[in-house]
Amino acid sequence: MQPNIPSQYDAKQAESKWYDYWMKHNYFHSTPDDREPYTIVIPPPNVTGVLHMGHMLNNTIQDVLIRRARLLGKNACWVPGTDHASIATEAKVVAKLKEQGIDKNDLSRDEFLKHAWDWTHEYGGVILEQLKKLGCSCDWDRTKFTMDDDMSEAVIKVFVDLYKKGLIYRGYRMVNWDPEAKTTLSDEEVEYVDKQGKLYHINYKIEGSDDVLTIATTRPETILGDSAICINPTDERHFNLKGKKAIVPICNRVIPIIEDEYVDIEFGTGCLKVTPAHDENDKVLGDKHNLEVIDIFNDDATLNSYGLHYEGQDRFEVRKAIVKELESLGLIAKVEDYNNRVGISERTKAIIEPRLSDQWFLKMEELVKPAIEAVLGDDADIKLFPKKFENTYRHWMENIRDWNISRQLLWGQQIPAFYYGDGKEDFVVAENIEEALVLAKQKTNNQQLTTNNLRQETDALDTWFSSWLWPMSVFDGIRNPENDDIKYYYPTNDLVTGPDILFFWVARMIIAGYEYKDEKPFSNVYLTGLVRDKQRRKMSKSLGNSPDALKLIDDYSADGVRVGLLLSSAAGNDLMFDEALCQQGKGFGNKIWNAFNLTNLWEVSDAIPQPESSKIALEWYEAKFQEALVEIEDHFSKYRLSDALMAIYKLIYDDFCGWLLEIVKPAYQQPIDAKTFKSVISCFEDNLKILHPFMPFLTEEIWQYISERTPEEALIVAAWPKIKTVDKSIIAKFDFASEVISGIRTVRKEKNIAFKDSIGFSVINNENVNADFDEVIAKLGNLEAIDYVTKPVEGAMTFRVKANEYFIPMAGAIDVEAELAKLSEELKYVEGFLNSVQKKLSNERFVNNAPEAVVASEKKKEADALAKIETLKASLASLK
Repeated sequence: MQPNIPSQYDAKQAESKWYDYWMKHNYFHSTPDDREPYTIVIPPPNVTGVLHMGHMLNNTIQDVLIRRARLLGKNACWVPGTDHASIATEAKVVAKLKEQGIDKNDLSRDEFLKHAWDWTHEYGGVILEQLKKLGCSCDWDRTKFTMDDDMSEAVIKVFVDLYKKGLIYRGYRMVNWDPEAKTTLSDEEVEYVDKQGKLYHINYKIEGSDDVLTIATTRPETILGDSAICINPTDERHFNLKGKKAIVPICNRVIPIIEDEYVDIEFGTGCLKVTPAHDENDKVLGDKHNLEVIDIFNDDATLNSYGLHYEGQDRFEVRKAIVKELESLGLIAKVEDYNNRVGISERTKAIIEPRLSDQWFLKMEELVKPAIEAVLGDDADIKLFPKKFENTYRHWMENIRDWNISRQLLWGQQIPAFYYGDGKEDFVVAENIEEALVLAKQKTNNQQLTTNNLRQETDALDTWFSSWLWPMSVFDGIRNPENDDIKYYYPTNDLVTGPDILFFWVARMIIAGYEYKDEKPFSNVYLTGLVRDKQRRKMSKSLGNSPDALKLIDDYSADGVRVGLLLSSAAGNDLMFDEALCQQGKGFGNKIWNAFNLTNLWEVSDAIPQPESSKIALEWYEAKFQEALVEIEDHFSKYRLSDALMAIYKLIYDDFCGWLLEIVKPAYQQPIDAKTFKSVISCFEDNLKILHPFMPFLTEEIWQYISERTPEEALIVAAWPKIKTVDKSIIAKFDFASEVISGIRTVRKEKNIAFKDSIGFSVINNENVNADFDEVIAKLGNLEAIDYVTKPVEGAMTFRVKANEYFIPMAGAIDVEAELAKLSEELKYVEGFLNSVQKKLSNERFVNNAPEAVVASEKKKEADALAKIETLKASLASLK
């Protein structure tokens, strides 16, 4: 032990000191060696991001796993990094440029990218620095960014390879268009929400007639893009419309009335407006019936020249205006309230427009098959925790569509397609322009071509097209598939992420892993829940219910916040976050510090023999520790980290601090024997080892205070305790003894008998309990002696533990007459209560009709009252 240990734990000082110490001695860094590797790759947060509660939870879990792996003697490698987040980052850069009076459209690609890189270098490392405050022990030397040169080269290499395999193609398809980001989105980047809207019934005139037909639409502004009206050929209501034409209101364009069984007779009016440019199903009808495609929107969802006098106006403003114009023309038949499912952009929250566009797609039907088998097959290589998410995975994977991988953005890997002519098909795909020139010359047989004749595709790749390679590309496994790192660290072990990106990222990494390594990218996926507030609301900036993560650390310590987050964070279940949990975590740390301070104040003597109470207590704690260790190992194997922490919490708080230290601590100003002290410190060190992954700073601080350690002896690289065979029967014996001690303490409290006053104690040992823990009972109860008797002791208070009866003589300790009166009153009350319960149970109607649980509850009340009455009568008899 060391002198001058502060009476209070200084978390800020300890956190700064030990993180610097760990970094200085390179504990986080990993290089391949002969140890078993344990690898985690971080779910790369957006480079635009700052630490929020979701990051706190996710990264705390990863740090717990990586620190435990180190203690287990594995070569632990946690690779950190950030994602370039094309849509989010470009939006941030565009906003900053706008503040400076610069329009993105006035810049060349290179000029814009310079601004984007400047922004990234200024703000991009913020979140990783914040993770250090939490204690995250990442291998910072391996930090990667998805736009690093080597990472981008890997992405481009994969694109070219997949194109050569015939899996990437360019197609004119209906896509999800984000008018705010001005880019296409994949289906998975669109969220669907219920919005209360209107269903407008609009009359269209029939050409050459005074008759009208009525269509129903939620989007009246799109009538300007109508190419046809469709009816069901079997709908008798509209036989009169067959072969005729309709006139589109306002633009007065004449369009055909077509017939197709696609139209649902039961929905709306039975007449369907067909707008092939702005609805996926309408596009299918349009292709089938060779209809004109009229796109009425600009990139930003304002109307173009097809919008006539509404040109340049926002779609939702036009909706209001066009309804007024239709009303003035007498063409609105009726308007109804209507609940509509609307797609919104996951990133910008803008309402999506279905739009026809030339895009790049990746064929998924064959690629996905190994990934389905890996998770859902009979001999699955990858396990999801909790298992319930297998159904979500199955749904996505078995209904997969081709992946739209192009984005109309500048920030991201530029698609490596090079055009040499004016036609859409006049292109080659290559890793660089020099290689593209060679291919273009071969394709055109034109040896006069130069790089000046080539222009590269302006679209960038979807961000996920880089991050799906993450477990391989961080180890340079795409460019150099046989390098030492990829062979040693891949496949990785555990992935910790949220279920919201199970398809976006997790499934795609599995697909890429089997395509490029013919192997799984990881073995286990731990899916965390969302962090919600006490009202079960998702934490968000807009609701103002998300606490400042760094302020929480400042207020409650990093260890306190880590414990607070994990105490109620079962895998896959949402965490109802309450700052009181962090206060509980901080309080737990203070409890441990106070326990350490207590042991540090003890004077140690080699001359004192070990008391029997200390000997048996230490044997019990060793058995208790081993029992807890087995439980903790089981929880870790099932990724129940919250349960593992709770088992450690109870072991240290209740068993170590609450019982063991109380049993072994010496009398006031008396020394403790050296053998007991050494064993207690050994127990303390084992406790610190299993707690370290959860509370790294506090545990390292105490570990280093206990004795002077070399860097090789730091707690962060100590050895996790080994499971040993112990005699577990001692645990049951202690549990019985602890009930006896609790009984003694209850009597002392109820009768106001000070602990400094020793008391007599007798027992009728009906349970035939051995005397192993008698010394412990005598010490913690401050008993004069424990007498084994065969008859009740007169003038004593009594209590039971199972069949054993215990007696504490009251002579001289209390006012007997007053106590008799009190016990008699209590007996009268309990007998009255018993009578009311028994009346209820004797009522056949109640017993036969009440729920089984209610009847069982009443029977328990009866049994408890009978036991209480027996004890009260015994106490009265003894006192009399």
